Amino acid sequence: MAFFGFRPYPTPILKPLWPFFAASAIVYYGVAKMQYAGVRSEEYAKDPKNPYAKQIAKESH
Repeated sequence: MAFFGFRPYPTPILKPLWPFFAASAIVYYGVAKMQYAGVRSEEYAKDPKNPYAKQIAKESH
């Protein structure tokens, strides 16, 4: 894309950013596991405000 004065430069994108991608995947996995455990905890499993209450009740029977 040599028009408008732009020239291609070998700018590394993924090489310096891989720790951030890995950390975001680890955090996403951890938050999902905590949310799954929290929603199904004894205290909140039978709460009527829990959006997963019907699913939890069906799984427990």
